[in-house]
Amino acid sequence: MSEPVLASPLYSPRRPGCKFRLGLVGGMGSGKSEIARLFAEQGAVVVAGDPLGHEALRDPAIRQQIVARWGSGLLDAQGQVDRRKLAAVVFSDDRERKYLESLSLPYIKRRIAEELAKAEADPQARLIVLDAAIMLEVGWDHECDAIVFVEAPRAVRLNRLAQQRGWTEAEVVRREAAQLPLTEKARRADHVIDNGGALEQTRRQVVDLLQRLQHVSSEARTTV
Repeated sequence: MSEPVLASPLYSPRRPGCKFRLGLVGGMGSGKSEIARLFAEQGAVVVAGDPLGHEALRDPAIRQQIVARWGSGLLDAQGQVDRRKLAAVVFSDDRERKYLESLSLPYIKRRIAEELAKAEADPQARLIVLDAAIMLEVGWDHECDAIVFVEAPRAVRLNRLAQQRGWTEAEVVRREAAQLPLTEKARRADHVIDNGGALEQTRRQVVDLLQRLQHVSSEARTTV
């Protein structure tokens, strides 16, 4: 682990007195969580959307509506929603996916707001990183001061997803169809980190970006 390069927090250039918020986007298997961890090494507090999405499925009211629509066969032995079974339903039918989003996204949005507020109040946080797969699709990028696109070759991403999650290429294609094209995500990003190589190369890019952001936030920092 490298020594943190930030001696003090980065501050938002558009929200006086608030900490800098950096959003992570990228393709499935690009390694956004790994990038988030590298930012955490540098003193960032990470707010991750995936765990909050899993939390939403454990909410009794949401679970009840899932069962009402798709049946108790989607529950596991412990009575919780089986995410793989649910994914098989919603990623094969846009109407079903949008229904699930109508249930889960308000919950996730509320919890993200709570976690962002908690991170803002954390005196140890040097910046805040928001890692949410569908950030651009639902407009959560407006909560951020800058967006980073995490890039990795498709072959690398598919291999990671096969090893880590057991997903086939066909399953990846179905899930990708529910998100913006990668070209659009890259176009809307302010910065790019190449996560297709060695870890130390990726870490160096994170450090370099933070050093650049220090200059961006220096004027905002003087207002605190």
